[in-house]
Amino acid sequence: MDVRMDGRVAVITGASTGLGLAMAKEFAASGGSVALLARKADALAAAKAEVAKAAGKANTKIEAYSCDVSKAQPIADTIKKVVADFGKVDILVNNAGISHAKPFDTVTDEDWQGDLDLKLFAAIRLARLVLPGMRERKWGRIVNVLNIGAKAPGADSTPTSVSRAAGLALTKALSKENAEHGVLVNAMLVGLIDSDQWVRRHKAANDRKTYQQFIDAMAKGRIPLGRMGKAEEFARMACFLCSDAGSFITGVAINVDGGASPVV
Repeated sequence: MDVRMDGRVAVITGASTGLGLAMAKEFAASGGSVALLARKADALAAAKAEVAKAAGKANTKIEAYSCDVSKAQPIADTIKKVVADFGKVDILVNNAGISHAKPFDTVTDEDWQGDLDLKLFAAIRLARLVLPGMRERKWGRIVNVLNIGAKAPGADSTPTSVSRAAGLALTKALSKENAEHGVLVNAMLVGLIDSDQWVRRHKAANDRKTYQQFIDAMAKGRIPLGRMGKAEEFARMACFLCSDAGSFITGVAINVDGGASPVV
């Protein structure tokens, strides 16, 4: 099956590194045009070059926008620029967010608000802006990138598990409201996937293990497939859901976790 994104315009948040960058590259390689959103301009510039390289000679457009999606006005301003540059938004991937998890009694009001602003309200505000155009064109895709703690939260997992669980409810509600308009809304739940955050954790651990030994140890006993996932594997699933190949899938939350989640 040849999964193609020709003629589609995707907005991806948290697109300068990790899963966001991997999805942007996959979309561009499949013929899609991509608007990359992230906060740091220098990282975005490097990401844009990588995505353009992945696109090769495909007739695609790649642009980068510095945007703090935890705030309403930058979101509104950036989407206005994206529509001016591309003419439309067909696909929204809400990927911005970091893992912020600790014991409940240590989480402050500021922690809660910051996590909800970045992971929940960003998705709400972005969806609110792009949905009217998707409905008008009778075609659209929204993918909310969450984690497996949204379905099966563990101890010391707040505030992330709570904001991600709210993302599940948002996904289902939007899928019900927009199916008749040809807009499909799904969630992808991340397990242990090799990305920049694990590189940072390896450096912080300051032990004698190589990076490969470090991630192998993290996966051991936790992932039935016996290894961490790859960002490219996650990106391929996102590309499928956002293409015409995924035209009968909406309102679902797919675990991309090598079988780690106790919940289907």
